[in-house]
Amino acid sequence: MNKRFLLKSSVALATVFSIGVSLAQTTPLKFQLDWRFEGPAALFLTPAAKGYFKAAKLDVTIDAGNGSGGTVTRVASGAYDIGFADLAALMEFHANNPDAPNKPVAVMMVYNDTPASVMALKKSGIKTPSDLNGKKLGAPVFDAGRKAFPIFAKANNISGVQWTAMDPPLRETMLARGDVDAITGFTFTSLLNLEARGVKAEDVVVMPYASHGVKLYGNVIIASPKLIKENPAAVKAFLVAFAKGAKEVMANPAGAIADVKARDGIINAELETRRLKLAIDTAINSPNARSEGFGQINPARLSLMASQVSDAFSTKNRVNADAVWDGSFLPTKAELNVLPAK
Repeated sequence: MNKRFLLKSSVALATVFSIGVSLAQTTPLKFQLDWRFEGPAALFLTPAAKGYFKAAKLDVTIDAGNGSGGTVTRVASGAYDIGFADLAALMEFHANNPDAPNKPVAVMMVYNDTPASVMALKKSGIKTPSDLNGKKLGAPVFDAGRKAFPIFAKANNISGVQWTAMDPPLRETMLARGDVDAITGFTFTSLLNLEARGVKAEDVVVMPYASHGVKLYGNVIIASPKLIKENPAAVKAFLVAFAKGAKEVMANPAGAIADVKARDGIINAELETRRLKLAIDTAINSPNARSEGFGQINPARLSLMASQVSDAFSTKNRVNADAVWDGSFLPTKAELNVLPAK
């Protein structure tokens, strides 16, 4: 009787131990987007919806954001393990918080070219960057395009610009009613927001930073040093699963929007499909991305950006390019072969 009891007890304990080990192998990760659940969020929502993170033994929670600066701060605070943010915002945080104990690190490039641009209405007479001299520009104070505007201005000999600050929902409204001459913003955000306010795309002049002498990188996936140190395998697994999902999103943007609508039922699917396609065409599947390879960076270009951000953002310390980037977790070349044919 005792032997049988001991045998049953041993089996029960072994089962409990096995379940415990299985659960321990699934890593919970809190992920912070840079913005709301709009078209580009499909890059992350689709691999989650298709179970790619789950198959990689990751329990990923994806939350909407309210700007890259906030994402960087939340990952730095430990509230989130991993996130999606503008590389310039990450550089600024590093340079202004040298003693921060948990400075996030970029582990994969996604927007190889900054999506920032200057936009004006054709009726304003603004056609080229030189026409911006002495004009009134508007953008939220934390807008990536506004913060990087000194780089755009230097590359295009622009001076005398006056800035008007506003909350994000008012930016396109103020341009549409003529309160400002031009705005800065991500092209795929502001162009479609203007359309929603009755402005036709053909009536807007768009001056992408990437097409006017500014070679800044855009958004990257960032991870906390704590996660990198304690569970580097989870970082690698996340990037592999993300790349697999991103390939499917870029191959079928319209289909991927269903995963965004599942998170925010009030989105306009047609509008967000166009937004996603615009993001893919202008920031992800760009000539620079195809040249450097999806997910990767060019060291010389990264160093130049670090110097430009230091100057444009007037950081307390110079940005150390080597401190903000760690490409050691990138998937294999085959796994990074995700860009659609151009």
